[in-house]
Amino acid sequence: MFDNHIHSKFSTDSKMDAEEACKRAVEIGLTGVVFTDHVDYDYPDFDESFLINFDKYFEVFSALKASWKEKLVVLTGVEMGFQPQVLEHINRVLLKYPFDFVINSVHIIDHMDPYTGAFFRGRTQQQSYERYLEEILVSVGAYDNYDVIGHIGYAARYGNFEDKPLRYADYSDLLDQILKAVIARGKGIEINTSGLRSDLKQPIPGYDVFKRYFELGGEIITVGSDAHFAEHLGHSFKEAVAHLKDIGFKYVAHFEKRKPVFEKLVI
Repeated sequence: MFDNHIHSKFSTDSKMDAEEACKRAVEIGLTGVVFTDHVDYDYPDFDESFLINFDKYFEVFSALKASWKEKLVVLTGVEMGFQPQVLEHINRVLLKYPFDFVINSVHIIDHMDPYTGAFFRGRTQQQSYERYLEEILVSVGAYDNYDVIGHIGYAARYGNFEDKPLRYADYSDLLDQILKAVIARGKGIEINTSGLRSDLKQPIPGYDVFKRYFELGGEIITVGSDAHFAEHLGHSFKEAVAHLKDIGFKYVAHFEKRKPVFEKLVI
């Protein structure tokens, strides 16, 4: 198994040392890790904290890859935060640097981050989640230079609602549009296990969304912990894999040089 979504100190919201992450990955028996640090252009109250010096980024991870090559596959990715007005910046970086893997994530909607709570003000839960999903749908078709859509349901982590999860049955029309568009473009989605260590008590998105993805013919799934601390690497992977197998999936994937490498699901 690969952990396809982890954050080092290059992400402003993470303090995880990359060497420490590699040590932890070997301890828990992972085959590889993909560092996918955050980039969010035009972040609200922008102070350049969500930007990366990619020359330094590739220098660090190239050295790490070489030093761990006998024990662990180390790959270099990025979690690229989508907003329509920053596409030029996104494409410039993705065309310049040799990433193994690109996650297309929506963190900012209407120039507000659900993390701060501002996005939810004046909106009901349904309005909030619908607007969030609408922006994901825009991102799926806005450009083609990504591999998977990240954590569909991110907004649900932060709303101050009694019953937080974003469920397929409640937003089936929008989710179907997203999943069909992902499949038609040859992209994938991730199962992000961070939700299983939160009060959501389910991965992001939930297993009901993966069931529908399977029914629609979706095949590309990456598994990621979204770890910002070493102890969260590989979190709940066994549970996630068991559910994916129960749904009917035979493989998960990781990406090398932007090409999917499929691994048979085992528990």
